[in-house]
Amino acid sequence: MTNIVVLIKQVPDTYSERKLTDGDYTLDREAADAVIDEINERAVEEALQIKEASGGEVTILTAGPARATEAIRKALSMGADKAIHIQDDSLHGSDAVQTAYVLARALGTVEGVELVIAGNEATDGRVGAIPAMIAEYLELPHLTHLRKLEVDGDTLKGERETDDGIYHVEASLPAIVSVNEKINEPRFPSFKGIMAAKKKEVAVVTLAEIDVEASDVGLENAGSTVLASTPKPPKTAGERVADEGDGGTKVAEYLVSQKII
Repeated sequence: MTNIVVLIKQVPDTYSERKLTDGDYTLDREAADAVIDEINERAVEEALQIKEASGGEVTILTAGPARATEAIRKALSMGADKAIHIQDDSLHGSDAVQTAYVLARALGTVEGVELVIAGNEATDGRVGAIPAMIAEYLELPHLTHLRKLEVDGDTLKGERETDDGIYHVEASLPAIVSVNEKINEPRFPSFKGIMAAKKKEVAVVTLAEIDVEASDVGLENAGSTVLASTPKPPKTAGERVADEGDGGTKVAEYLVSQKII
């Protein structure tokens, strides 16, 4: 049996217009539709497959505002057993290091955790380092950016694909892993799963309950600060080439001017 915790994050829908808040340049979470990050659905799916093969329990863990409950319910409706929601106003504006610290502290309160699964990076921040940071805080082995994962007793085996080739990696449990978009295809929640999710336990905890001081997190205590932002320029009309017998030459000249060829 393997007791698994899956880290998830609620993010702005990729197809929505995403904005920063005026003044502190943090993400304006009310400006766009919010969804569970797609890579997190794959992390949940991988945990469920391991549970179905060897038993155990799948716990969802996230940090975020009250609205993040929607993402939690999606994961529970897929088949996860319960969830922990770190909800505290002091978290606003926390950077990646602070977020990893908070998640690590929360993981330390969960009994019998053998495996932590996360996505390789969130679509809003694109940091891609949270799992490794948590592993450092908890002094756990970690296997990151996996396209394949296998649990064999107390051993994890995985495949990490890079530009240089495929690496076969191993670690002993307990451990933390992150997965990429090739790991699996996540299941769709069934009607039964959606109804069952409404009755599953979601423990809402504050920073104090996981022994994190407010002075350790938040925008004012972050190690990085955004000083300004510039909206992306609006799309402009493309350049049209009229073919008067020399169309090919004009296209080639344009590509050269843009340093494409």
